[in-house]
Amino acid sequence: MKISFLLHNAYGIGGTITTTFNLAQALAERHEVEIVSVLRHRERPNFRLDPKVTLRPLVDLRQEKEHPLHLRPARVFPRAEYRYEQYSELTDQRIGECLATIDADVVIGTRPGLNVHLALQAPRHVVRVGQEHLTLDNHPPRLRNALRGAYRGLDALTTVTEADAASYRRKMALPGVLVEALPNSVPDPLLPLADGTAKVVVAAGRLVPVKRYDLLIEAFAAVAAERPDWQLRIYGKGEERDRLRQLIEDLGLWNNVFLMGPAAPMEAEWVKGSIGAAASNFEPFGMTIVEAMRCGLPVVSTDCPYGPGEIIADGADGRLVPVGDRDALAAALLELVRDDDRRRRMGRAAVENARRFAPVPVVEKAERLFAEATAARSAGRPATRERARMRHSLVSRGFAARDAAFTVTGNALRVVRKEQR
Repeated sequence: MKISFLLHNAYGIGGTITTTFNLAQALAERHEVEIVSVLRHRERPNFRLDPKVTLRPLVDLRQEKEHPLHLRPARVFPRAEYRYEQYSELTDQRIGECLATIDADVVIGTRPGLNVHLALQAPRHVVRVGQEHLTLDNHPPRLRNALRGAYRGLDALTTVTEADAASYRRKMALPGVLVEALPNSVPDPLLPLADGTAKVVVAAGRLVPVKRYDLLIEAFAAVAAERPDWQLRIYGKGEERDRLRQLIEDLGLWNNVFLMGPAAPMEAEWVKGSIGAAASNFEPFGMTIVEAMRCGLPVVSTDCPYGPGEIIADGADGRLVPVGDRDALAAALLELVRDDDRRRRMGRAAVENARRFAPVPVVEKAERLFAEATAARSAGRPATRERARMRHSLVSRGFAARDAAFTVTGNALRVVRKEQR
């Protein structure tokens, strides 16, 4: 089977890139796999990619940033999508050409706007799988409305949590579309696991407000006051760096809390710690939680929507505390700091319980999903009728730009400019 991933920018940094690379590399053990990166802005990806996976970009911003079509707004990529400003008529054109000539059996979109392209433009022989790495409730109403129409052209839609899959089934009318949870996978560790002896708490992710590193630092102040030989190491980069550095200074934690900058891969840093920590207000999945657990760390996390509660078994392999509760977060950290035996026992449990996020079980679930979607397509799902309804829905919602219109070529929908018709 040939499987293609359609990715925003394989040359950047982010959770979707990491998870796409992980799944692509795991699938490449048994299938032909490629990643199609819509954008490219540097010579090489930040993350290592197995040579068995082919990587090809569509728009190279190093040469094409000022391309006339790239200066004009996108017409297919939905306007309400978060990355809309990075898309253009040029990306519309290149994605459309790519999908029209693609020879893959399965194509996987990795964000809402690319899922729309896939639903509208992929040829009939292709099994279309849309991935959602955020959550339905996190999407603004305009985007949800656009997706409600477009996603009917998919064969399957995957979410990273069971809770979000249930939300899509309950709130979106997607007849004939398989909606399943497919968690992110984390490669098997290459280094010896953490043994629980290091006096280090590790956190990782973008330094942005939703991650609440300020709350984590404030909570760790209580740990440092009681156990001054413990450290908190925070890995990542982002807009909050200067504010967090000032908070560390204000709390007098310069000998205990360290902003370490980005690290890729993170495995070598996780195994230097004994406890993982996450303080987010919102977490669609919780990739860093799984990474830490697979390296032998129990994780203390806020019980935010949606992921942590599906990953951590509270009291067995980590702790879950209320969102925004600094004192509860501090108390949970101190529980594990004070009790060496419990910390090590929970670390061993974390390794065992996180095996469900290893590549093999995730790939097996993905393969079952692809097989089911392929069988449904072979059985003659009424794609043409569904796409006609979808076209009417999208036009009635004002989905396309005013000077664009939907046309049908075979069973594929595409958007053309009126003056070209």
